[in-house]
Amino acid sequence: MMRYDLTDVEWSVIEPLLPNKLRGVPRVDDRRVLNGIFSGLRSGAPWRDLPECYGAAHHLLQPLQPGRNKTSWPKTASL
Repeated sequence: MMRYDLTDVEWSVIEPLLPNKLRGVPRVDDRRVLNGIFSGLRSGAPWRDLPECYGAAHHLLQPLQPGRNKTSWPKTASL
C-alpha cells in the first residue's frame, strides 16, 4: 500500500458509486486508477512521473477529462 492509497473502509464507501457496466471494453481496476489520481493530486507530481503500479498516465487522466462519466463522478466528488 502506497502513501496516498485508499483504505479498505474508504474504498467500501466509494465502490458502490462507480459505474458497473458489463458490456463493452473491460474496465481497468477502478481502485488502482483512483489511488493513482489521489496520489498525483496530493503529491503534486506530474502524471507521467507517478509510480507504474498505478498504470498508464492516460488511464489516470480519462476520468478527469470534461464530458466523461457525467453520471458517476459528480456523486463521488460530493462525498
